[in-house]
Amino acid sequence: MASGARLNGHGAIAATDAIDVCGISKTFRIPQERLSLRQHFLHPLTRTTYETNSVLREVSFSIRKGERFGIVGRNGCGKTTLLKTIAGIYRADHGEVRLRGMLSPFIELGVGFNTELSARDNIMISGALLGLSKSDLLERFDEIIAFAELERFVDQRLKNYSSGMQVRLAYSVAIQVPFDILIVDEVLAVGDAKFQEKCIKTFDDFSAAGKTVVLVSHDPAAIRKHCQRAMLLENGSVVSVGSSNEIVDLYFEREGISTQ
Repeated sequence: MASGARLNGHGAIAATDAIDVCGISKTFRIPQERLSLRQHFLHPLTRTTYETNSVLREVSFSIRKGERFGIVGRNGCGKTTLLKTIAGIYRADHGEVRLRGMLSPFIELGVGFNTELSARDNIMISGALLGLSKSDLLERFDEIIAFAELERFVDQRLKNYSSGMQVRLAYSVAIQVPFDILIVDEVLAVGDAKFQEKCIKTFDDFSAAGKTVVLVSHDPAAIRKHCQRAMLLENGSVVSVGSSNEIVDLYFEREGISTQ
């Protein structure tokens, strides 16, 4: 979780905004060749060369308090890297991210999970990592398990869970954290239709409570249906920000996809 201005944030965030992203860029260095241990000892002076991969390029946008905001774009355009930078998992090379309120990220499935442990143990460990006290977790335990629909499997080790079961558990833990901003990466792409409906219901509840939801989905129809505004990201740059209908139509147009 995170709160307040960070990532070199020195300016003030507007009172109506939950997130203000100001010109962030992120580049990764990728090794062009990896030396084996044997090669390293045979040729100790050989150096690994690197190429740079610019994933985010001067990205700027704002998200209002209580808004459901979608991010669309083809695979590899930088959506997940952007979410991780907003969440503070990655540090931007340039620019700043300002937050107003507490943030709960649901970005990577199973982060903080130990698959050798049961769901019961993982809830206690993951919840503690997210900042919940033991008493909070014990009080909310039954609710977490019920939402995830894992009552019969609570004492099974996670390595015996399907990916859908793990998603349900991870999301159920994430939404127990007191937050003002929830960022979600592809939760609607995993799990059955019933669970997806439950997630959408929580989005509605969060909006009614004035919380902000940022949703990334490979399904533009989900963005159109469940978000008020959206942003199109292409090759690490912002193409446009507007209503979800406008942005999804623009995405289809640029991808040459007919909506008829």
